[in-house]
Amino acid sequence: MSQIARKPCRMSRTIMTDLVLPPDTNNHGTIFGGRIMAYIDKIASIASMRHARKPVVTVSSDSLDFLEPVKVGEAVRLEAYVTWTHKTSMEVFVKVESEDLLTGEVKTTATSYLTFVAIGPDGRPSPVPAVYPETDEEQRHFETAPSRYEMRRLRKQGRVVQPT
Repeated sequence: MSQIARKPCRMSRTIMTDLVLPPDTNNHGTIFGGRIMAYIDKIASIASMRHARKPVVTVSSDSLDFLEPVKVGEAVRLEAYVTWTHKTSMEVFVKVESEDLLTGEVKTTATSYLTFVAIGPDGRPSPVPAVYPETDEEQRHFETAPSRYEMRRLRKQGRVVQPT
């Protein structure tokens, strides 16, 4: 088996910005959670495909923590990158921010970890390059990824995992 060259986290970094309009919002004037979830899955897919340079499928979403609402008229900005890899899988971290375009105030509104698997031409899982961190933030995600991987593994087995 040939070795696949390692890649830095920054090579998968993906940024997306959109304006929140009335059809995107609920009766409170804040963006639908499902809309944010769709954005997160889309941007994480792009980041993982950039890393693997192969088609990918979503296999899990560990968490989605809504921290602040995103209001109509604000910009929503998502940033994603591959934080860690296994043989055929990639963990992707996504941060969602809102920006009040009139004041410039920026808030972190949500964070999430997702896992994707690369798919080869035969439709089966395919090896992905290892990833390495370069910044302090990337290093924190990289160092804590094995414990998240283990929690996902236990969840798949149907074993209850208590937060640590």
